[in-house]
Amino acid sequence: MAADAVYKRVVLKASGEALMGSQGFGIDVEVADRIAADIAEARSLGVEVGVVIGGGNIFRGVAVASKGGDRVTGDHMGMLATVINSLALRTSLVKLGIKAVVLSAIAMPELCETFSQRQATAYMDAGNVVIFAGGTGNPFFTTDSAAALRAAEIGANALFKGTMVDGVYSADPKAFPDATRYDRITHDDVLNKGLSVMDATAVALARENDIPIIVYSIQEKGGFGQILGGAGRYTIVSDA
Repeated sequence: MAADAVYKRVVLKASGEALMGSQGFGIDVEVADRIAADIAEARSLGVEVGVVIGGGNIFRGVAVASKGGDRVTGDHMGMLATVINSLALRTSLVKLGIKAVVLSAIAMPELCETFSQRQATAYMDAGNVVIFAGGTGNPFFTTDSAAALRAAEIGANALFKGTMVDGVYSADPKAFPDATRYDRITHDDVLNKGLSVMDATAVALARENDIPIIVYSIQEKGGFGQILGGAGRYTIVSDA
């Protein structure tokens, strides 16, 4: 690992919406390529990277339930959306010469390998970027929870949450310009204040496994690498 890298192994959680760019739906290849370039920069620092991508740019399972449909079926559809996004990101990484593999929580061997903790860590040890698709493989759990779970399983030093804002605020800064921005906050404070960082299950899982959550703007090109290098703008959620 390069001497200036803050963390050795991390999981990056990116929202599916981030992949839309300005399109409003689907995948903007330029955005996928930019995120891939940020991951490539992290790899150049010697950092081992796992990735979880949401599926909200294609389908959100809760949308089915909100209209009276079956939540389990809706969540399964959302899991499939994350597989599509994961395959797109792998394509962008391979274009840059980065070794990458998609491991899905739902078996679909014609498209990608099935997740196992042993296989994931073996791939990361071999220098691959591992993209975790299919959420946790279970309904009623978000991709935030999947990211925290995978971070714990692979022994990640940190969980990066790439969002549309540059950290954690006391309220939505777009709706409330005077909202307070936190440079550092604890997992318990996030839960007690009901802050919109990640869902409560994900935050609690990260807390129980002593995994700091680093919230930053995924829209800022190079932001991921800057933070890994000890700079950048972000909020760290940590009890340390």
